[in-house]
Amino acid sequence: MWYVINATDNEGSLERRLSVRARHLARLQDLQNQGRLLLAGPCPAVDSNDPGPAGFSGSLIVAEFDSLEDAQSWADADPYVEAGVYAGVSVKPFRKVLP
Repeated sequence: MWYVINATDNEGSLERRLSVRARHLARLQDLQNQGRLLLAGPCPAVDSNDPGPAGFSGSLIVAEFDSLEDAQSWADADPYVEAGVYAGVSVKPFRKVLP
């Protein structure tokens, strides 16, 4: 089943985000290589593709896991969680309808 992982960044966490970004992206690339990633990306803190020093307000990931527990465990092990980038992470089942 698909699950949506919606994370909210801590204020002022851009430097921490950048310091572990490669590890975060490697985990997403692994999901993509397995055909389990529908979409993933950050939410700019300002209305711009390149928010510069404003940074990001969070991230959104939609990926396939065997269970809600597996999705939550995967999200909890994210380098952004470990580095204190995220203030909070929610994981919910997701049913893709379109496209």
